[in-house]
Amino acid sequence: MIAGFFDSPAEIGIILLVVLLLFGGSQLPKLAKNIGKAQKEFKDGLAEGGKEAAKGTEAPKADDEA
Repeated sequence: MIAGFFDSPAEIGIILLVVLLLFGGSQLPKLAKNIGKAQKEFKDGLAEGGKEAAKGTEAPKADDEA
C-alpha cells in the first residue's frame, strides 16, 4: 500500500530514518502500538456504522388493513 506512493525503496528508507530521528528509538514501539489501536478502532467504527445503516434501510412492513 505505501510502496505505491513512492518511486523507489530508497525513499521509504529516508522516510523511516526521519521518523526514527523525530521520535527516537524508544518511542517507536509506543507509536506503532497507538497506530494499531487507532486502526482497529477505525475499522470497528466502520463495521458498526455499516450495521446501523443496514438497520435503517430496511423496508417498512406494509399494513394489510386497507
